[in-house]
Amino acid sequence: MARQIRLCDCNRSFAVDEKALAAGIPGPLKVHHELCRREIGEFESALACGDVLVGCTQEAALFAEVAAERPAVRIDFFNLRENAGWSAEGRGATPKMAALLAAAMLPEPDPVAGVTLAAGRNLLIVGEAGAALGWAERLAGRFEVSVLLTGASRDAELPLERRYPVWSGAGVTLSGHLGAFDAVWAQQNPIDLDLCVRCNACIRACPEGAIGWDYQVDAARCRAHRACVAACGTVGAIDFARTDTRREGRFDLVLDLSPEALLRRVEPPQGYAAPGRDPLDQALAVQALDEFVGEFEKPRYVALDAKLCAHSRSRKAGCSNCIEACAAEAISSAGDAVRVDPYLCQGCGTCSTVCPTGALAPQYPRVEDVGLRVKTVLARYREAGGEDACLLFHSAEAGRALIERLARRGKGLPARVIPLELWSADAAGLDLMLGSLALGACQVAVLAAGTHDAAPLWAQAAHAQTILAGLGYAGEHLRVIEAEDWPALEAASWDWSPAQGVSRPASFRLVPRKRDTLDLALRHLHAVAPAPVTEIALKAGAPFGAVAVSDACTLCMACVGACPTGALSAAADAMRLGFLEKSCVQCGLCANACPESAVALTPRLRLDDAARRVVPLKEAEIFHCVRCGTAMGAKPMIDAMFARLAGHSMFASEAQRRRLHMCADCRVIDLMENENGAKAWNMTE
Repeated sequence: MARQIRLCDCNRSFAVDEKALAAGIPGPLKVHHELCRREIGEFESALACGDVLVGCTQEAALFAEVAAERPAVRIDFFNLRENAGWSAEGRGATPKMAALLAAAMLPEPDPVAGVTLAAGRNLLIVGEAGAALGWAERLAGRFEVSVLLTGASRDAELPLERRYPVWSGAGVTLSGHLGAFDAVWAQQNPIDLDLCVRCNACIRACPEGAIGWDYQVDAARCRAHRACVAACGTVGAIDFARTDTRREGRFDLVLDLSPEALLRRVEPPQGYAAPGRDPLDQALAVQALDEFVGEFEKPRYVALDAKLCAHSRSRKAGCSNCIEACAAEAISSAGDAVRVDPYLCQGCGTCSTVCPTGALAPQYPRVEDVGLRVKTVLARYREAGGEDACLLFHSAEAGRALIERLARRGKGLPARVIPLELWSADAAGLDLMLGSLALGACQVAVLAAGTHDAAPLWAQAAHAQTILAGLGYAGEHLRVIEAEDWPALEAASWDWSPAQGVSRPASFRLVPRKRDTLDLALRHLHAVAPAPVTEIALKAGAPFGAVAVSDACTLCMACVGACPTGALSAAADAMRLGFLEKSCVQCGLCANACPESAVALTPRLRLDDAARRVVPLKEAEIFHCVRCGTAMGAKPMIDAMFARLAGHSMFASEAQRRRLHMCADCRVIDLMENENGAKAWNMTE
């Protein structure tokens, strides 16, 4: 049975054209005025007829509670009011409402692979004794507490009852993730708190009073009488000459009360809290830690295709964009490719945005799923009479909240601005921007609310705008909106004149491989361009460009082995270096791998068929062995080898130098035939 669609104009606070929205919808659609109150009975009646789609998110909890009595019925929600109805142009927003409804009716994407995080109540508290011990006392009943004291506090006193471990140390390092944090520190205090029985004998024995009630030795006061050592006796907790100082432990959760956080990351791992010294912040952090106890499933936010990774080849550095951009420090070098730690990854998507090859691709949501929504929204918007569509990509939390606040307090979004939610707006890369424009949007905006660093988005938008301007598309097509409040969002979205879009929307879908999507989008944008050209100059850092080689090239083909995308190739029938420009990502591995420094890169976009054909960069005759005629390789390479080795003492004579022009087999034969040195078979003793 077709899904029931129930829309509500929220006590007639905005206009909904029921007839226009019902056109082309496969199921019954009805507009209500008080669906969550006086008309709740009609919602219950709809549930009796099957699945329901509700155009309201404010009362989702109420509707879900009513639907709980019918577990077999599926109920979904989408926001019609703040995203479209509550706007200064609300009466002209019917095409946008139709587009949002069409997107909401799409089937759920296939689930993505996930990882399981499991955390118990093993909590490490790190910090100065006063604060750390205070929180340990409060939390000992709720968590399995361990305390690591990193600073002395003479007034702080260790508990009389040993209910949890207390250690002291310095040089603390922390790694890992929720459920598996590894702490390493150095035991610098002469008193080992693990061995100490807290008898206070050392405190009474110390003539300088250098030992506080936290059992830390104040080195500035201590005069090395060692009376404390004698007082400790056979307990052996005090050792001023300790050499085995390394300590370590594994914990589920970490409360870091250090003045400076141990993990200085923009996006720290879940289960780690570093609230600083403010008591209120500390209390809120402790409250949040409770939420991480248990077992959780989180998506693998990105997928890595190591074969496409341009990070390194043969210890030659290439692209490290993703490592530098990752706010969670979840990406690290792993030889020729990178490694993504799915437990640390928070899914911001910046890595996929800056990856030139598409080796890193977002999975939550997948590009193809987002592309289907984009295509559906734009097609339905046009069918309903909408013009000059502008897509506004925003994050699921900060972006959504800002749009809702704008609708409640300001003018709302313009009728032509269609919000589309992503898990993180940072994942709106060049392929999504250009793909959306090719599919019929005249503009694309990315709301950077909640973004740690909008610079990668600005770079992508700049490359896209350069391409569009080069093809003759007039106006500003891309905008990154760095708004922290609703007035800034209102100003940026209303003060934006429509740009020139494509005359005919493309029919393709966005595909998983980034370079394939870009190729489809660029071909269409070029085909319908107002002023098509064959070449567009780009700035450094662009993922498109040409490669050229100088006369110094010996055709050793080191660049071919280094190229991760197959843009450089060696011909099978001749000593010839070929180049396929559409596959080049300007990673620089070819230039770094070239022993002759003969490779130069030029950022540009070539849009004619020549970019899709392998063109020769250099060709040379094949050198043959002077003794047997066997092909040995490119003549420039042999000549270069001869020039380098001809002055070596091993090749002093003409006969010895001649061997450099022989194949490996002939070189051995010639050496055996003409060398005058002693031979093993001629020796008698």
